[in-house]
Amino acid sequence: MKFKYLIILFSIIIVIIILVTALLPVLLTGPVLMVDFWNVIMPVMVFMVLLLVSVIIFFLFNYRLLSLLDREDWPALSYYLEQKIFVKGRYSARKVRLLASSYLVISDFASVLKLESKVLLAKPSIINKYVLIFGAARVLVGNPKGAADFFKTYLEKGKAKDRQWIHWFYGFSHLLNGSFNLAEPEFKSLAISSDDILITGLSAYFLNCSVANYSLKPEECLAIAENGRSRVIKTLKTQYNWKKEAAKTETDIHIVIIKKYIDEAGDWLFMPPPKPEPELEPEIPQDDEEGEEDPPLEL
Repeated sequence: MKFKYLIILFSIIIVIIILVTALLPVLLTGPVLMVDFWNVIMPVMVFMVLLLVSVIIFFLFNYRLLSLLDREDWPALSYYLEQKIFVKGRYSARKVRLLASSYLVISDFASVLKLESKVLLAKPSIINKYVLIFGAARVLVGNPKGAADFFKTYLEKGKAKDRQWIHWFYGFSHLLNGSFNLAEPEFKSLAISSDDILITGLSAYFLNCSVANYSLKPEECLAIAENGRSRVIKTLKTQYNWKKEAAKTETDIHIVIIKKYIDEAGDWLFMPPPKPEPELEPEIPQDDEEGEEDPPLEL
């Protein structure tokens, strides 16, 4: 198991640090001054021992959960977490997030919404932390209007670091629903002001390739899209860097569901400018050779 080996490796490192710390006074000062050094080093030793014990206890208490995660056995993991949450009533944010993500992986979107309704009754603050996960379920289930209504409710309630993505998915949900007039202001705002390069690029892409076709101000949409595109190119330089930036967040479930659009946006953002067409010289009509007459018309 990967988790098992990581914890064993971490424990070995802690043990080595404890041993080195314990032997250091003897190696450097000898037995005479060792007592003074021990007074200084003892707090460090106690901390390292407590840390080691904490790691071992954490591993033992979470062995089942870690083993299921390591095997990527999502149905079994879902059942295990359902017992912890629904049966034992342990509505911790970490367990709720894992269960919702497991449901999404196995495409059980109805169970995500069921989980959301139970969490709202038991511990509603958890929904604020994972707006993107529960909103993604509505997008995936094919209910863009419901997704737009959900994201609208949490535009200012989600975690601060997620709020730009919540605004983006709010606009994206309207786009899927065909409400281009409602998607337009969200994408315009994000293309201009977002400090997340993926959000900037995606907003500019949809403004240019979708929203502008239905906008009352298409020139403004295209200008803002080009401005956002320039910001992305100036920051990332190449499409390879765009893909690297996307790869940093590809473990987030809300990024996974829009992977197709991220790739399409990358192609649009970094496509080479069209080559100018060669100018064709006008053909100059040739005069008939001197003395040559047109043949007579036959009746």
